[in-house]
Amino acid sequence: MYYFYVALSIVVGYLLGSINSAVIISRLFFKEDIREKGSKNAGLTNMLRVYGAKAAAFTFIGDFCKGIIAVCAGYIMGDMLFACLGGGFAVLGHVFPAYFGFKGGKGVLTAFSVMIVICPLPTLVALAIFIIIVVLTRFVSLGSILAAASIPFITYFLGDKLFSRGGLSPVFFLACALAVVIIVKHHANIVRLVTGKESKLSLRKKQ
Repeated sequence: MYYFYVALSIVVGYLLGSINSAVIISRLFFKEDIREKGSKNAGLTNMLRVYGAKAAAFTFIGDFCKGIIAVCAGYIMGDMLFACLGGGFAVLGHVFPAYFGFKGGKGVLTAFSVMIVICPLPTLVALAIFIIIVVLTRFVSLGSILAAASIPFITYFLGDKLFSRGGLSPVFFLACALAVVIIVKHHANIVRLVTGKESKLSLRKKQ
């Protein structure tokens, strides 16, 4: 039964993560696909730029809640390992959604919701890094990249000992895996940042 619940945590997490709020909202309310608009990313920032604050708010709620539900489902089926598996695969589902041709977002918001449940203090520190970078530069991508890169280190020094039993915990490995996924998904942004072509955050809705 142990391996059954391991598999179930993975499947439930992935299927929950595959419910991409940006794609659903853009199709349902605007009769368009957000993946064909703006930066072509099915995520919160692109929704804000293309459709405005209200659409972005609903996207936030959907992508945030699915990560929390995936983690809680893992907890119900087992322990911290199950929670990490459920949360981690929810992020993979967001990035590669089964319902939408495996083309989703970059996983930042869903990863945040997963980590805020599993290790709140390190995640809040990473959030502070994100906010500071975005406020100073107005580059959401740069804030996301630096916050993702920092979370394994912050988790190790501030949070991992809370879950360790003679070694590194699943939480640390989850933090590392999520950091890799988010940074890799931002490869195009990294190129644009280096070449000076990256777009800055604007709260004005595009017409």
